[in-house]
Amino acid sequence: MVTKWEIVVEIEKKKKWLNKAIKPHESKNMLIGEYTHSQDDKKRISLPSKFKKEIGKKVVVTHGLDNCLFMFSIKEWVKISEKLGSLSMGQAGSRGFNRMFLGGAVEIDVDNVGRILVPDFLREYAGLSDKTGKVVFTGVYNKVEIWDETRWENYKMENLKHVDEIAEKLGEVGVI
Repeated sequence: MVTKWEIVVEIEKKKKWLNKAIKPHESKNMLIGEYTHSQDDKKRISLPSKFKKEIGKKVVVTHGLDNCLFMFSIKEWVKISEKLGSLSMGQAGSRGFNRMFLGGAVEIDVDNVGRILVPDFLREYAGLSDKTGKVVFTGVYNKVEIWDETRWENYKMENLKHVDEIAEKLGEVGVI
């Protein structure tokens, strides 16, 4: 006959095994949240402290979609650039996207205070204004998007109008 203490010991052993086999997602790899920061006189942008810890001392910034910039940690950039590099050169769409995305990419050092200096050609693409000086960082799982504050607010308001439709489509494919 098995005692209840033997059952408890067995359950605890199984819990330990499960904890080793199924590791919970570590949030340190996930970039989420929205943060507004100002640019200084030299056009340097201070990274949100949450992102500083997770993204590292060097980042890659490139043309994003919807007129924002994408910022990746070096580790994430390697993964994405390898995938893009494996696309067929015979397809015009692949060539064009790679030229824009990879050709426009710049490695940027994060200074000791946690600031980055985005090159002018990327600033112009994203409409990062010298006048307002406000930049929005949006964490989107494995990357950070960098937006001009006005463009971000307009984009966000437009998309909020359609959030129910988007949610319904995501529900159809089992995401939510």
